[in-house]
This record gives sequence, C-alpha cells and structure tokens, in this order.
Amino acid sequence: MNKKERLVAAIENGTVIDHIPAAKTYAVMNLLGLLDLSSPVTVGCNYPSKKVGKKGIIKVSDKFFTDAEISRLSVVAPNVVLSIIRDYEVVEKKTVETPDKLVGIVRCNNPKCITNNEPMNTVFNVVDKERGTLRCHYCDKEQDINKVELV
Repeated sequence: MNKKERLVAAIENGTVIDHIPAAKTYAVMNLLGLLDLSSPVTVGCNYPSKKVGKKGIIKVSDKFFTDAEISRLSVVAPNVVLSIIRDYEVVEKKTVETPDKLVGIVRCNNPKCITNNEPMNTVFNVVDKERGTLRCHYCDKEQDINKVELV
C-alpha cells in the first residue's frame, strides 16, 4: 500500500472525527445520531494510534456539528480531534475538550435530586477534568464522567 494512500476515503465537505478511543466509536455514532443522516458516513475502527492505542475515525459528509453536539461528544469521548473539511481541504482542526459546565447533557444519579423530579435541565460542574469528576449544581453529588447516563 502506498504510504500516502488514506485508510478511509476523502470527503469533499463535512467533518472528520478522529482519535476516538476504538471502544467508543459506536457510542459516538449513536450520540451524534449519525445513523439517521441521509448523507454518507464512513466509519473506521481499530486503526493503530500512538495517541490512544487503537482508534476509531468517522467521516461525515455535508455535516458540521453545533457547539451543543460537540459538548455532548466531549462526555463520551473527550480529546477527539474534529477536522472541518471544505473542498477536500482541512480548513479547521480542533481538539474537543470537556467544558467546565455541562447543561442538559448528563442525568444526575441521585434519585432525590430536583432534576429527576422536576422538568428542568441538569447542570454539572466539571471539578476534575483529569479524573473526569462531575458535581451536580443542585444536590452536590459527584459522578464519574465514564459512568454517567446521558439525558
């Protein structure tokens, strides 16, 4: 195989999500609703990666993600790299980072929390990005970002 040959075909316009931990590739697909799109989506999994061991890559034609979608993505797979493609060229590249505050993304695991008993958005403060510790704004219960349930 030619070294310059790409593992996954190039796209004209859209977004490439790269450096997804391999085990999270399909969770990212579901989270972003990619199975419901009518435009082409290319998924690769278990590619070698110096950064994460084995990685997944998703190329989505004609789709550019909103900040809200990217915030949701950061919960499932922080530190993935998004490349915005226009006319076959990368015009922007950014690493997804977990924001300091997550609003309406994660469910509180405290059954007595007001967010589980009233129609309102959850609000979590990210207290430790390294460990992935979240704290509910309303009940102060801490949760591990790797074990959360999305709203």
